[in-house]
Amino acid sequence: MTALVIFDQVRGRRLAAEIVTLGGDARAPGAEAVVGAVTLFAVLMLLAVGTLVASASAYLTWLVRARRATRVANPSGPVMAAWLLPGVNLIAPVMLVDQVWKGSRPPLDRRVRWLALAGAWWASWLAALALVMVRLPLRGSSGELTGLSGLELGVTAVAALLCACTVREITRIQTAPSRLRHLATSPAIS
Repeated sequence: MTALVIFDQVRGRRLAAEIVTLGGDARAPGAEAVVGAVTLFAVLMLLAVGTLVASASAYLTWLVRARRATRVANPSGPVMAAWLLPGVNLIAPVMLVDQVWKGSRPPLDRRVRWLALAGAWWASWLAALALVMVRLPLRGSSGELTGLSGLELGVTAVAALLCACTVREITRIQTAPSRLRHLATSPAIS
């Protein structure tokens, strides 16, 4: 995303104007001059999409495993539903992550800190989503290729950092030696 924002700020507006003047005709005079920039833009878009798919897959895999570590039956169904069902995905994921945190048997004195972290992560995620889904279509007519700016990049970076903090917190609790000893001595939940 950083590379796309930089590309859009440095070359995007000019490239968009050049493409418009060509009328989409690859044989138009001057079309060869933009091939390199268009190719670079296409590669950056593919890298952004590939990174998004890889990080989403890694996160969902982690979440299913974290739910399994809390001995929840059918750990994958609710995870997929929480993230993929429109409308549900605006509230269910943060509730699901909170359920995993509670199921990991954390120290009770950390609840307020956890709620602040989870709330900040989810608020920043919704803000990033709103910027991309609402603000970008409004900016699309400004002659830019992506419409992404430092604002979208910053909010998305904060959301990613806070998401990583939630993953780290749950993983730390689940891998703590005292928790592992407790799970080894407790009966399995069916």
